Amino acid sequence: MEEVHQSDRELYHIILLSSDAKKIMLIATNDGFCLPLIEIPRWQRVAENLTAEVQTQCGCYAVCLFTSENTGLKEFPNTNYQVMEYCRPTATPKRNSPGAWVQVAALSRQDFVDPQDHVELQQALSRLEDPRVSSSSPFANLGWFQRLQAFVEDAISPLGLRLSGTFSQLNASRSFTLLRFETSGRPVWFKAVGEPNVHEFPITQALTKLFPQHVPQIIATQPKINGWLTLEAEGVSLSDETSLPSWKSAAETLAKLQLDSITETGMLVIAGARELPCFALSKLIDPFFSVVGRLMEEQVKVPPPLLTRDELLLLAEQIEQALSSLQNLYLPDALGSLDLNPGNIIVSASGCVFLDWAEAYVGNPFISFQYLLEHFRRTCGQDENAGHKLIQAYRQPWTSVIAQDNLEKAMALAPLVAAYTYTVANGTWHDEIRLRIPGTAGHFRSLVRRMSREAKRLEARRPLCTQ
Repeated sequence: MEEVHQSDRELYHIILLSSDAKKIMLIATNDGFCLPLIEIPRWQRVAENLTAEVQTQCGCYAVCLFTSENTGLKEFPNTNYQVMEYCRPTATPKRNSPGAWVQVAALSRQDFVDPQDHVELQQALSRLEDPRVSSSSPFANLGWFQRLQAFVEDAISPLGLRLSGTFSQLNASRSFTLLRFETSGRPVWFKAVGEPNVHEFPITQALTKLFPQHVPQIIATQPKINGWLTLEAEGVSLSDETSLPSWKSAAETLAKLQLDSITETGMLVIAGARELPCFALSKLIDPFFSVVGRLMEEQVKVPPPLLTRDELLLLAEQIEQALSSLQNLYLPDALGSLDLNPGNIIVSASGCVFLDWAEAYVGNPFISFQYLLEHFRRTCGQDENAGHKLIQAYRQPWTSVIAQDNLEKAMALAPLVAAYTYTVANGTWHDEIRLRIPGTAGHFRSLVRRMSREAKRLEARRPLCTQ
């Protein structure tokens, strides 16, 4: 099987419309009109990169509305279309921009160099006029950004703040948006979520009420679109830090937050946090490994190594035993996150703030720390002494509620359990359609190989983990 190499860049045709959809920005050539074409990094945030490039190339602020439904289809290879709405010119608009505003009503298929551009424009206009789309996709409609700006302006006014006019749209979809607004003081962030992450809205509200010192301050909410406005947390992203003290502070603060959450797990579950007790994870072992066995058999290239049916059976037994041992320690359930990466942690001299709780769960707390530890090793290297200090910083607060012997056993079991939990928790492994997406099956095989390595490490230190 020939290996397919994807470019690390991708092109987007931009359908940039005025707020009333009567005008569109086009590039005039000798052969007709073209849509502006923007190249962005493939593996980075699409909305953030597209809006930044529109500012640079077209001299205006714009927001993403939606991506063409044809984008990514085999019938339209390398064809990406993004519909955007013009907001206003930048502070120093480009005078030599190749784009010009053209009346939409005056355009026909023959006016375009590529007829597909006209097809995409007409489809975009039809979707913008469809009332069914308007009700289910609040951020795919013209005018939503102006309404949001007015909401933000009113919300921050009592704080003595006003918008400066500068903003960044970092993520976007029909029902999801993430924006950062500059103000006369501290910046503010607006986030709104749709399916399948609507639970993040009530979870964030609950966390703000229960643990205000550990999450950004909410200024206002928009319940109809599951949106909330927060003050930007003071400090720097842990993803930009390589100093051990910053990471130790994050680890220690995580432990203290989790300890505080032990008595509040009921409220967190009601708010939408996923329940991941050991017995529930155990029930997924057999169906998960049934799928994985088939995925292993479908692997074409070796290396990476295949795991045989016998090896998978042994691994399943090892995971079952690890979960059973962890459950028998009778540790308290606490708040955790399956997406605890350094980009979601802000560190400062006064403490740490945790962002993005879409993957919040209630269950074994040490799983979350394993994800943080993994990111630490990737960011700061494999220094065993530094890693040991980070572990100690996290473990120390737990010594007040967990006996030292049980704590040692739990920490030894956590790497294997964390690898397994991360893999099975989101449910992709039993979604046949998603499993057919290129790269997905290979990703799962890679995660299972990671479980196998963790199981072997656990076996090497097994006496520590037995009762």
